[in-house]
Amino acid sequence: MQVSHAIFKAYDIRGLVGSEITPELAYHLGRAYVTFLREQYSDESLSVVAGHDMRPSSLELQSELIRGFVDGGAHVLDIGLVSTPVFYFSVGHLKAHGGITVTASHNPVTYNGFKCVRDMAIPVGGDSGFARIIELIESEVYTQGEGSVEKISNITTVAVEAHKAFAGEGEIRPMKIVADPGNGMGAQYLDALFSLLPVDVVRLYWDLDGAFPNHESNPLKEETLKDLQAKVVAEKADLGIATDGDGDRIFFVDETGKTVEPAIIRGILSQVMLRRFPGATICYDVRPGKITEDMIVEAGGKPSRTPVGHSLIKAQMRREGAVFGGESSGHFYYNFPTGTYDGPVTSIVQILQEITRAGKPFSQIVAPLHRYAHSGEINYHVEEKITALDRLKAQYGDGKQDTLDGLTVTYPTYWFNVRSSNTESLLRLNLEAIDRSTMETKRDEVAAIIQQ
Repeated sequence: MQVSHAIFKAYDIRGLVGSEITPELAYHLGRAYVTFLREQYSDESLSVVAGHDMRPSSLELQSELIRGFVDGGAHVLDIGLVSTPVFYFSVGHLKAHGGITVTASHNPVTYNGFKCVRDMAIPVGGDSGFARIIELIESEVYTQGEGSVEKISNITTVAVEAHKAFAGEGEIRPMKIVADPGNGMGAQYLDALFSLLPVDVVRLYWDLDGAFPNHESNPLKEETLKDLQAKVVAEKADLGIATDGDGDRIFFVDETGKTVEPAIIRGILSQVMLRRFPGATICYDVRPGKITEDMIVEAGGKPSRTPVGHSLIKAQMRREGAVFGGESSGHFYYNFPTGTYDGPVTSIVQILQEITRAGKPFSQIVAPLHRYAHSGEINYHVEEKITALDRLKAQYGDGKQDTLDGLTVTYPTYWFNVRSSNTESLLRLNLEAIDRSTMETKRDEVAAIIQQ
């Protein structure tokens, strides 16, 4: 069959339901994926995991995906309705050769897609398999076989117990928490986790609903956190927790209703892991969030910058043996026994342990860590992206430059990264400075050069 190459992104497959993401595509993806795996595991009986999120179109897509797996001769481990982190856990825990879950993360209900992994939840993406999968789908030259399906139950509970245990044995005092999964898959593992903790939970927008009727399920956008922030204050809660549509990203709100910057959360979690693994390597993406680097160094760890994107940071973590990694977008990764992937349950437990350990409110823990002023990520529509980056290189030639992912320029009082979107005519700017005045001045200066 013919397939739109545009839906194959750097890290997953994502597109419009009905026109780009169809049951026919799901079936052929299943056939192609088994063939792709068979090329790597030619002498073994293949087992693959299949899961899906709560979107209205996901169950049918998963059914066709499974049919494709079976017609290719794979033994399918059907884990049913799960979050993305639980899907990742399942692949490693069940010792499968790979797997696919049906999800479009935080995208609106009109979208759906697929996340694909090999054994131990190693991502398959734009630079690690999609070209071959597209070739197989378009040629329809597949392996043949008679597969089978095994239903796996209760996998979320098993995953949550394992990820909680991985967090360590620190004490957690009784707390009041407001949680908002935005009608997404995070509600599933949050329920399982909260049943194991001494917490009083106020639940917001808990019903699984892929139409996202209350707000976009993307807590990176501050406007989606307003109800959570207000409820934390109204309930006099100790903190708030928000997760995104497929449950792999997590954000925290302190007891005053303020969002805690992901770079600070990443730094706190880095120091937790460095107490357990002194001198270890910690990975973090190139987008400014210098507090993370500060906290890694202060704790005696080895900071390691990575490109943006979950498949890239996970690969670097595996190469360098990093014990933890984090992105500015709210992804926090651990080297679990079942693979290197997002661990929101582990992050929640470790944050609650840190609040207990500190013996003071969350806001007081993070207050000394607000050392820098950050612009947030700003997108600019630019047709000639390379030309704009060349202008920036020339204009800021006296700064320290590197091109690990886009262009990063560092001066003593400010630093910024500008990188290109993989799929759109966009340049993304993140700038940080030693104070808000410098940040705003330099932000506007860099923006003007980008938009010339």
